[in-house]
Parts: sequence; C-alpha cells; structure tokens
Amino acid sequence: MAVPPQLVVSLVMGALLVAVFAWLARVEGWATPISGGETATTRRYGAEKPVGLLRWLTTVDHKDIGKLYGVFGVVAFAWGGGTVLLMRLELLGPGADFMTREYYNGLMTTHGITMLFLFAAPFIAAFGNYVIPLLVDADDMAFPRVNAIAFWILPPATLLMWSGFFLKPLGLSIAPASMGWTMYTPLVTQQANAGIDLFLLGFHLSGIATTMSAMNFIATIVAARDSTTVPWSKLDIFSWTILTQSFLIVIVFPLLGAVIVMILLDRNFGTLFFDPAGGGAILYQHLFWFFGHPEVYILVLPPMGLVSLILPKFAGRKLFGFKFIVYSTIAIGVLSFGVWAHHMFTTGLDPRLRTSFMAVSIAIAVPSAVKVFNWIATLWNGKIRLNAPMLFMLGALQNFIIGGVTGVFLAAIPFNLVMHDTYYVVGHFHFIVYGMIGFALMGATYYFFPMMTGKMYNRRLAQGHFWLALVGSNVTFFAMMFLGYGGMPRRYATYLPKFATWHQVATLGAILITISTALWVWNMIQSLRAERTVTDGDPWQLAAVGQYTRDWAWFESTRGPAVTDGGTDESVHQDDREPRRGDE
Repeated sequence: MAVPPQLVVSLVMGALLVAVFAWLARVEGWATPISGGETATTRRYGAEKPVGLLRWLTTVDHKDIGKLYGVFGVVAFAWGGGTVLLMRLELLGPGADFMTREYYNGLMTTHGITMLFLFAAPFIAAFGNYVIPLLVDADDMAFPRVNAIAFWILPPATLLMWSGFFLKPLGLSIAPASMGWTMYTPLVTQQANAGIDLFLLGFHLSGIATTMSAMNFIATIVAARDSTTVPWSKLDIFSWTILTQSFLIVIVFPLLGAVIVMILLDRNFGTLFFDPAGGGAILYQHLFWFFGHPEVYILVLPPMGLVSLILPKFAGRKLFGFKFIVYSTIAIGVLSFGVWAHHMFTTGLDPRLRTSFMAVSIAIAVPSAVKVFNWIATLWNGKIRLNAPMLFMLGALQNFIIGGVTGVFLAAIPFNLVMHDTYYVVGHFHFIVYGMIGFALMGATYYFFPMMTGKMYNRRLAQGHFWLALVGSNVTFFAMMFLGYGGMPRRYATYLPKFATWHQVATLGAILITISTALWVWNMIQSLRAERTVTDGDPWQLAAVGQYTRDWAWFESTRGPAVTDGGTDESVHQDDREPRRGDE
C-alpha cells in the first residue's frame, strides 16, 4: 500500500518537533534573574557582544530582538503585499486572466495568514520588545533566552507556510495551500496536497512562538517591572495594552494549536473531529472563531496603545481620560470572548443565541468608542505638530472610525444576513487591519526610528508615504464596500462584468498602497545610510510639552551634546526641521 506523502511529511515534522523540544528541555537557565544592575546581555556575553552576523544569531538583548522582529515583519509585509497585488491584478478583468483558480486561492491563503500572523503580530512584538523593558524600568525581558527562541522559531515556521510556492516549480507534488486563511473544513481536510500539512505545521509553530512571547511579556510587566519607580498606577498605556494582549494570547492560542492538531489528525489518520460523521464543520467554526475574533483584538489593542502613547506627544497635552482608556482596554479583552458567533449568523444558529451574540457584538463598540472620544478630546485645543508619526496616528484614527462604524452594522443580524461573505466584510476588515493597525505601526516606526537607529528619517518621503497610503487605502476599501453593496461575493477570482469598474478602482488603490509601502521601506534603508545622526536624546521635544518618558530618557543617556535633529535631506530648508528645545 502506498504511503500518502502528507503522512510522511507530518511524521518527519513531528519527529523534528519532538527533537527540538527534547533539546530545549536540556537548556539550563531559561529564566535569567534580573538584579543588581547586571543585565542578561552582559552575563551572556561578558563585557561586550560579538560583532557581525554572530551577534544577531546569538543575541538575547531585548533591543536586538526587537530589531530582528522589525526586519522580519518588513519581509513578511513585502510577501503579503506582493501576493495581494497579484490577486488585484487578476481581478482587473472579470475572467480568469493569467492564473489558475488553485494559484489564486493559494495567494489568498498566504496573504491573509501572512499579514495577520507574520507581519502584524511580529511588528507589534518589535516595538514591545524594544521599549517595554525601558518603560517598566527592567533591565531586559524576564526570560531573555526564551525571547530569542520565540523569535527564531518564526523564520522556519514561515518557510514551511510558504514552502508550496517554492516546491511546486521543482516538480514535487506539493502545491501552495489553497484553503483560505480561515482554513474551513471540509475544504482543508479533503485536499490531498502535502503543502497544506506543511502550512499547518508552520502555522502551529508560529502560534507556539507567539505564546512564548506573550508569557514573557506578562512576566516582564508583572514581575521584572521595578514596582518602586513604576507602580501599577504609573504603568504606561502601551504596556497596559501589551499586557491585555498577552493574556488573550495565552488563553486562545492553545485552542488554535489544538484545532490545527485535530485537522492534521483528520487529514492523515482518519479521525472524525470535523467530519460530518463526527464533530462536523460547525464545530470547527465554533472553535476557530472562539480563537479568531479575540485574535482581532490581540492585533488591534497594542496599536491602540501606540496611538494613545504617541498622539499626546504631538498634541502637546496629556492623554485625556487615561484611566478610562485602561478600563476600556480591559473591557475589550473580556468582551472579546463573547462575540465569536457573529461570524456564524448564517449557519442556522438558534435565534436566541444569535440575539445574545448580536448584543455583545454591539456592546463591545462602547469601549472602542471611549478610546476614540478620548483621542479626540486629547487633540482638542492642543498644540498639534503634524510630524509623520502624528499624521499616521490621525490616519489610524480616521480609518478606525470608518472600520468601527461599518463593524457595528455587521453586528446587526438583519444587515449581516445580507452582507455576509460579500466584499463589504472585506472592506470593513481591511479598514481595521491595514487602515488602523497598519497605520499605527508605520507611524510608530517613524516615532521610534531615532531611538532604534540613532538616525532621523527623510521627512518628505515620510509625508509622501502617508498621503499615498491614506488615499490608496480609502480608495481600495471603499470600492470593496461598494462591491459588497452590489452583491459581489468574496474569495472569487472571477465575477460578473457589472462589478468590473469597482474592481478596477480597488486595484488602482492597491497600486497606490504598494507605491507608498515602497517609499516607506526605501526611506528606512536610505535614512540608515545617508541621514544625519541624532545626538539630541529628545528629538521630538517631548520635555517641552511634559511628555518625556523613560524610554527617551534611556535614549538621551546614550547620546552626546544636543544638536538639531536633522530629519531631512540637504534639500529641505532649515525652517522645515523640527525645532529644538528652547527654540519656541
């Protein structure tokens, strides 16, 4: 009897996982006590770190790990953006133009998973790793080695998830996983494609890495934090959101891992967890969405924290209603466990259950609205400076309002029954995932760029990036919602000719987003090479507006005498530069 190739792949990868965990179990000193002013890094390396590639392969310094997460996130963003651009080019016309149905579905699968789990989550971890220990006055993360291991699990996990695109051209019977990012059964269990098994194993590994990182953040904020200088009452808003996010991860990611294991067992060992004769597809949807909707808040809460952290810096005022924003963050985390079935209103649920989920789904908009109104109140009568970080925070606020309002409509059962699985849902979701989360993360890139690199970005390129991204995102996602109003179903590579115009508009917007992203990446690379070094530890003039925080105090301790921050290339006039303290 022939052995199925997916069974061989599963057994090999299972043996590899057992070997990895057996090796990890022998590693001593995972928890590195932080005391006496001696950091984990100095104990690991002695007086100084290695140089070159060896440094980056062996570092346990939280700042280095943060930079590695950032570079990894940019690579993942390039992959996810490239896949969706190919999809949008295919959708320029109503017919199948230059790719097969299976390849289109593979692009759709890798785009969704990559953007959510390989770009957004690691990019959040980049800022969390770099600044959380500084903000809570800890020498490093509570478990520096675990922190490094959590990152280095991600690259091989990613290669497994993308492997179908590389192995198929080699003539192997392994194709890209084409099941959609939700991995619905029975579609995922009935395809004889070993690429799906590789994808699921990589996805499982990425979930393990995320869970390890979350436990580390909890331990750092709760236990490694200096409770004398940073009591709970003075914990910053970004740390509160990371802490809430981490608790959500620890609760729901093990469920995702269990679901993935059950799918692999169904595919390779004939179990019936999600077979119609066993648990069925509805059981899968309940399990997946119990993870899947808290996952949305796992991704959006830290960007909300970044908006709450950065926006007051350039509004010249303290964050309005700090305690209410903290309470709303915790409320979102709690309520997120009671909304999953609004993804299943069309599956024939008991109407009484649907009504209860509708009520909670509408109620969760209240703590989100609290944040919005507090951000607006922070801006009110403020001395607003429209630097690139502030522009992106304002763009995130605008997009979040649109995405939030359209989401409230989807929480209503009658509206949901009409719009379910149409492009309206895609437009709403992308206003949140790219329009809010993406904008907040890119704005944070500019805000922390001087701290993380010692350089100042090119301000003109940054402003070009913002305006192209803002226009491109609104053009694309509004076009998607108009398609949804017209009845265009999601996940289709072909469509009726009447939808062609709005698909072409959406593709135009996607091209603008692509250009804006290229400007962002080029700005970061070019600024590292050519822009002026920042020697002023307060490049954003935060002390002048009472917004000077511990992270920038650490940065100032690493700088020399204060000079102008630069922030532009030689073609920008002196008046365009950010004023120094005392110049105003």
